[in-house]
Amino acid sequence: MTTLDKPAPATVPASTVGRDRPVRRELGVANALSHGFLLLWGLLTVLPLIWMFLSSFKTNGEILADPWGLPSALHFDNWARAWTGAHIGRYFLNSLVVVAGSVSLTMLMGATAAYVFARYEFRGRQFFYYLFVGGLMFPVFLALVPLFFVVRNAGLFSTWTGLILVYAAYSLPFTVFFLSAFFRTLPTSVAEAAMVDGCGHFRLFFRVMLPMARPGLISVAIFNFLSHWNQFLLPQVLMQGDESKWVLAQGLFALSVSQGYAGDYARLFAGLSIAVLPVLAIYVAFQRQVQAGLTAGQLK
Repeated sequence: MTTLDKPAPATVPASTVGRDRPVRRELGVANALSHGFLLLWGLLTVLPLIWMFLSSFKTNGEILADPWGLPSALHFDNWARAWTGAHIGRYFLNSLVVVAGSVSLTMLMGATAAYVFARYEFRGRQFFYYLFVGGLMFPVFLALVPLFFVVRNAGLFSTWTGLILVYAAYSLPFTVFFLSAFFRTLPTSVAEAAMVDGCGHFRLFFRVMLPMARPGLISVAIFNFLSHWNQFLLPQVLMQGDESKWVLAQGLFALSVSQGYAGDYARLFAGLSIAVLPVLAIYVAFQRQVQAGLTAGQLK
């Protein structure tokens, strides 16, 4: 082949040269801004937690003299005084009982309702679904007064059972909304094959669909746990009187109010640290399941 037979090299029009550079520059600026915002948000979230944990190991004098400094020694007696003297241990166990019962009831009822709304066709399905989801737009504080009288007339005032039922009722809208979208993404071929093999609707739900929906169930359970664990208004209204039945939020509020001019800030920071530890532990243990559950519902 001679030089005359070789194809001429492709030429790029002059008008297109450098056209992608501004786009790349804009993407780089957007990434830098987003990463900077996330870094700032992370610092605003982590630094107060670190300061709280460090303050829980200081003495009251060190907190007042040098609030931003490191503790001279680790005073674990602050945690012991908060656990026993301020009864944080009793309130902690009460919260575990209430939250375990409310989350279990919420997940059972919410998963069942969401599965029916997502996989079955029946008259009035959309109406009842939007009736459930409409609860997301109803603030808790608007129902405190009628809820107080309803719970009291039902004989459940200042009882863990009443608090568990109220927690579950207010968590159902979000649970049904999230899980119904997740159940729609599950393959119908698996359910059809199970039905052909003789699996009934009850066994199909508990033996086939629930294991397949495990990422979504874990994500919603963690969100409900955080919501119930940090709930403050409902226990203050519905758990008055007997202090032995108070939950952790009420105990911490009572501890902060009882300080007065005593200034036992070390015990207060220790109590706050005890309340935060379960939340951090659960999120660190299940962070991958949370991310998987949040992304899996967007595949369809």
